[in-house]
Amino acid sequence: MKESIIGIDLGTTNSEVSIIEGGRARVIGDETGRRILPSVVGIAEDGTLLVGEPARNQYILYPERTVRSIKRKMGSEERVDLAGQIYTPQEISAIILKRLKAIAEADLGHPIQKAVITVPAYFSDAQRQATREAGEIAGLEVVRMINEPTAAALAYEAGHQGQRRIMVYDLGGGTFDVSVVSMEDAVVEVLASHGNNSLGGDDFDDKIVIFLTDHLKAHHGVDVRDSRRIMARLRRIAETAKIVLSDAPFVRIEEAYLAEKNGDPVHLSVELSREDYEALIAPFIEETLAAVHIALKGAGLTASAIDEVLLVGGSTRTPLVSQRLKKIMGKEPRGEVDPDLCVTMGAAIQGGMIAGEEVSAVLVDVTPYTFGTSALGMLHGGFSPHCFVPIIHKNNPIPVTKTEAFQTCTDYQKNVEVKVYQGEDPDATHNTLIGEFMIEGLSPVPAGNVVLVRLALDSDGILHVTSVEKSTGLEKSITIHGAVSHLKGTELTTARDRIYSLFGEQDVATIPSPTVGAVAAESSHHHSVIQARALVEKAERSIENISEEDRDEIINLIETIRDTLAASKFDDLKEPVEQLSDILYYLES
Repeated sequence: MKESIIGIDLGTTNSEVSIIEGGRARVIGDETGRRILPSVVGIAEDGTLLVGEPARNQYILYPERTVRSIKRKMGSEERVDLAGQIYTPQEISAIILKRLKAIAEADLGHPIQKAVITVPAYFSDAQRQATREAGEIAGLEVVRMINEPTAAALAYEAGHQGQRRIMVYDLGGGTFDVSVVSMEDAVVEVLASHGNNSLGGDDFDDKIVIFLTDHLKAHHGVDVRDSRRIMARLRRIAETAKIVLSDAPFVRIEEAYLAEKNGDPVHLSVELSREDYEALIAPFIEETLAAVHIALKGAGLTASAIDEVLLVGGSTRTPLVSQRLKKIMGKEPRGEVDPDLCVTMGAAIQGGMIAGEEVSAVLVDVTPYTFGTSALGMLHGGFSPHCFVPIIHKNNPIPVTKTEAFQTCTDYQKNVEVKVYQGEDPDATHNTLIGEFMIEGLSPVPAGNVVLVRLALDSDGILHVTSVEKSTGLEKSITIHGAVSHLKGTELTTARDRIYSLFGEQDVATIPSPTVGAVAAESSHHHSVIQARALVEKAERSIENISEEDRDEIINLIETIRDTLAASKFDDLKEPVEQLSDILYYLES
């Protein structure tokens, strides 16, 4: 029996897991059948670990106990506070991965040890390494990491015959990539990639949030930007409005009891048109189109040479995206494969290949960056020791190994410092320094002693650097895992122990309920009353358009909340308010 290798799309906003069955990719649903897991992690008031939808629901009320969009912090040294405990981005991502692993195990009925995980094509070496570490912490062997646009191309085009040149436009929740792909029969080759690791649907939401805060200040005289809870509610409202505007020209944005002014409640009610919304996000779309031209140039192609344009990522549902792409590419973009699911399906296809399954595509990936070192040469009209010397050029197929020869500058030079950069600027200091080391004990010979620098970039985007004195074979090697520090040895073990302690001894296919960290203080009674009344008012507005079964449950909860308020039993509000909030959210989804 072949070993199962799952495919995982670890996204900024949502994540998914899939498997190859009978040569086809299948996206795996959780115990309720839901195939999309929000990339949100939280700790409830009682210490229960929340992953996915429950954490997303909690974010509105308790943003201080919830973490979202962690993907944007991957590869950095930044830490996040979750219910009074400090975690690395790898640890938070590991919780999401562990939940996906559990979903797959529950569905397939056996343990899963291996996975293919996708990353944005423009992810740096540090970000890729952090993703690998997250997999290790979650108990997964990451057998391969592939670029998200590449995975999407596999999902769209697996099984198709003939030669085509394809552009994959991937606009997700937090990252953007565009790749030019050549497909001929069963071979997929990425010709060029470009993108932005900090551009996506989250930025669209931010624009709507700014629109709403400006409206509240102008029309109600309240500034809510310092309230984390109100801003969390606005973000959820903004995300919902964005989704509505994908299919409708206008959206009415309403939220009762959003804030207070002089003891009186402030209700939000404002209309946003698709035209105005698209004007807000137009600069972001234009930035992605500039990346499209860069990718085309990198592939040596014109727009007319592209046979297909594939849409990937939930943010591509914004009509302006298709309109602008059609205008500059001269063809209607394709979006028949669910843009939220095609990446994980491609990852499953790659996993199936590795596991020996009969699948119909072969992957050839490329590096989105140029890697090189610095040397003495002409720069800006004069000699400089900071001339950037590319060794592995951007858009090289990977894995790839390249070597360049350098010479010592002075007689009897004993040491050579090797600095490795990632970037495109001729001035090395303007690029990203990702590693450095010293090769010592060179032969005492005149200037011109040859030192070879070899760079080997593997399939996971990890760079191996070797420097060799040509005449003697004196060698120094390092493996570069990123431009910033990363987890090592005992740190990985400690992180794994912390995450496993969160899941506890329960079957991880169901989210367990351990107690961790300090529980945040209860909200004030005054705020609880305002919140409860707002929820009741919202429920009453919605009650006419729902089923009888749901209506009865909502009416009972409304009565419970009102009785609790009338009796001033404010500490008893939490449970019925949460239940009513959950029901309303699911009905709106």
